[in-house]
Amino acid sequence: MKNQSNKVTRREFLGLSALGLTGLTILPGWTVDGVRTAPSDRVVLGFVGLGRQGISDLQAFTQCPGVQVAAGCDVDTVKNDRFKRTVTAWQKSKGMPERCDTYDFYERLLERKDIDAVAIATPDHWHALATIHACQAGKDVFCQKPLTYTISESLSVVRAVRHNNRILQVGSQQRSSKEFQTAIAMVRDGSLGYVKQVRVRVGEPPAPFDLPEESVPSNLNFNQWLGPLNFPVVHYNAAMCPPIAYPELRETGDWAVWRYYRETGNGFTGDWGAHHFDITQAALGMDGLTPVEYIPAGYGGAEYATMRYANGQTVSEQPFREDRPDEKGICFLGDRAWLKVARGYIECSDPALLQKSEETFAAGEYETSAPHMQNFVDSVRSRKEPVAPVEAGASSAIFCCNVNIAHELGRPVRWDPVTRRFFDDREAESHRLYAYEYRKPYSLPYRKRG
Repeated sequence: MKNQSNKVTRREFLGLSALGLTGLTILPGWTVDGVRTAPSDRVVLGFVGLGRQGISDLQAFTQCPGVQVAAGCDVDTVKNDRFKRTVTAWQKSKGMPERCDTYDFYERLLERKDIDAVAIATPDHWHALATIHACQAGKDVFCQKPLTYTISESLSVVRAVRHNNRILQVGSQQRSSKEFQTAIAMVRDGSLGYVKQVRVRVGEPPAPFDLPEESVPSNLNFNQWLGPLNFPVVHYNAAMCPPIAYPELRETGDWAVWRYYRETGNGFTGDWGAHHFDITQAALGMDGLTPVEYIPAGYGGAEYATMRYANGQTVSEQPFREDRPDEKGICFLGDRAWLKVARGYIECSDPALLQKSEETFAAGEYETSAPHMQNFVDSVRSRKEPVAPVEAGASSAIFCCNVNIAHELGRPVRWDPVTRRFFDDREAESHRLYAYEYRKPYSLPYRKRG
């Protein structure tokens, strides 16, 4: 994975191994539910990261006509086994050829010529490398949110996608959800008037890593899980990689907690901010841009973190509805009306603009998001931009990183969304969330230094 330029040799592409592939089969056209899919219309997928989110993404993709699944990759052999069983059972139910290969290293999956696109659902610190290497291998990419762990990684991913003429969809599935699409349209068409302020509840920034060290199970290659991470404090704890066991082959407990620690994630800021800050950006027409000033909660006595765009519009991280202060969601405050939106809920102060609606969705429904996956599959076929393209994902990830940088520094930071640098702030630019030195032998391709 050492990359001294934007081009890699085959041996470099395979990382530290010289493993090759033999006996690969190009999948023929097949008939599903009585409808034959021609080879030219199919989209063959490989999956990188086969945990809870990866399986959820698989379930959504298998609802998209013309999709086949050829392979998966994970650092946990039990998850590889579960994935293969799940895929072949689905293939059998649809009358497809039953074959799904699994790999310990994604470089081997990317070498396959029969795979058109990859779905990446690894921990955030692997998103950039897996995405860039997939682009270099000529694959289109569906990458879970947030797009990356650091600012420099987001900028590098944008360059890789555009340099290699790839399609990338960020897994910010709310962009394909009816209530959020309605909210975006109402803000953009001026229904609310001029929106000067947006209140967004996403949750707390990450905490320092403090989990006790535990023994690594034999089925997990934790060194490979760490990958480029270069923070000595990080070690294995079962909460980081929730174990799954036979015969149920389901994770125990909550979602993996690596996302809530500074050295491995961006906390609720990155987890939910990649959803709700992302919708805010889309509604305000700021995709590809970001606020220019980030003021942390507590600075100057401020109760809430506040982010300010160059045109004076502000976004504050605070409750968006008074009756449910901890619920995650957004309130757009216009000079004609306000609009509140969350998962399964949308409400406007003017009933003439929007009939009040509040629905309850089943738990987990938003993680099985076939419309968002279908949008990606359609884009792979048409080569048209998806609803959540790479620039949108990068600007939302940078937004989240800057909120956390200001929080950790305890003072405002100012960002130039055009030059993509901080305004005369060496301390902010040396922060790990701007960039950190990868653990050897890893390096970040397409990174511009200066």
